[in-house]
Amino acid sequence: MNRKLVIVDYGMGNLHSLKRMVSYNNIPVTISNKASELLTATHIILPGVGHFGQAMEQLKRNELIEVLKHLALEEKRAFLGICLGMQLMTSASEEGDCEGLGWFQCNTVNLQGHTAHQIKIPHLGWNTLTVKNDHKILADISASDEMYFVHGFGVVEAMEEQVLCTTAYGVEFVSGLCKNNLVGLQFHPEKSHENGQRILSNFIRTCIDHE
Repeated sequence: MNRKLVIVDYGMGNLHSLKRMVSYNNIPVTISNKASELLTATHIILPGVGHFGQAMEQLKRNELIEVLKHLALEEKRAFLGICLGMQLMTSASEEGDCEGLGWFQCNTVNLQGHTAHQIKIPHLGWNTLTVKNDHKILADISASDEMYFVHGFGVVEAMEEQVLCTTAYGVEFVSGLCKNNLVGLQFHPEKSHENGQRILSNFIRTCIDHE
């Protein structure tokens, strides 16, 4: 199958800025909510900005949950969730008291309940990553490279082997998840300038070669 990237359009995400960022790579890029289009993708990005419960409702309304599950878990296409998109891949969230896709065995929680009172929530701005598990998506990313975050909810506990990286902001939260062909990033690579460009390029190059 020729490489093709589809950005999932369910009404919640930085779709066009993300498309611009990945367009520098030698791969066709489409924004779509159609199952027929998604089935032709070798790479899928699930973006997201907003409310967890509303996002899950939008995915259901667009009849995307089953096709995404098929592509991610059965076909094992290269799959990247960004910000809310990563959170949707977890089992459940306190935001909307709602079940997620359940691809990672952890929960999304309100960071306000896990950080010191003097820490401002949402976490907004630049921060670094502490890599916990090797993965090609973080190739050439150093400990001093900063990524752009904007979120009030996140993952603070996950299976050790599924934690890609963590970030400190009042609490050490999970800023990246990984499992086989699945990657979730709490930060926004499409807003993280050259570092984000490098990460998205790494994702496109890896395809299903994720070992």
